[in-house]
Amino acid sequence: MTDIILELQNIHRHFIQGGKDLHILKGLDFTMQKGEIVTLVGASGSGKSTLLQIAGLLDGANEGEVVIDGLACAGLSDNKRTRIRRHDVGFIYQFHHLLPEFNAIENVILPQIIAGCSKGHALKKATEILEKLGMGERLDHRPSELSGGEQQRVAIARALVDKPKILLADEPTGNLDEATGNGVMNELLRLSREEGISALIATHNSDLAKKMDRCVSLHNGLLS
Repeated sequence: MTDIILELQNIHRHFIQGGKDLHILKGLDFTMQKGEIVTLVGASGSGKSTLLQIAGLLDGANEGEVVIDGLACAGLSDNKRTRIRRHDVGFIYQFHHLLPEFNAIENVILPQIIAGCSKGHALKKATEILEKLGMGERLDHRPSELSGGEQQRVAIARALVDKPKILLADEPTGNLDEATGNGVMNELLRLSREEGISALIATHNSDLAKKMDRCVSLHNGLLS
């Protein structure tokens, strides 16, 4: 048995842009332990989003391996990678990406139903996690009726409702003011720790980074 939940091995990623070959990740290695919360820092354009997309199987590396809970994923079929993303990985982005025509609880329920959960069970789980995030009185409000912090709390609930093995968050408080962002991040960390969810969180906020278990810095295509 291993305590490693996520491992990136010799990850290379490059793009062709304007006729030039841009190398974003250059043989990057990374491991994260079960239950660990790690912050990812780096300058804008350093490749943090690319790293998170590869770790979450949303994008493929040109070279290297992604291992999630002991399973090597690089050679898996698209269907198998989709199942892993659906059941083992939660995503939170800088923008909440909530569906505007649905209310808070529906935004948390819908992905569960798509994944095969019964409506009754999905409703129960969605209600419980939204209440844990202080959204119990806002369940029937649409995104346009919620504040920025409330919208992001719904996005957190959607990402964590099925208790994924790994949470990947890309600047989850980047669109919020400092006070609201701190509150949202505290809730995210509290809930992740309560559920034992491992998390890799990209942020520019050095104060928020100090609240994580460990910090890694992305520079020149490598982590330190």
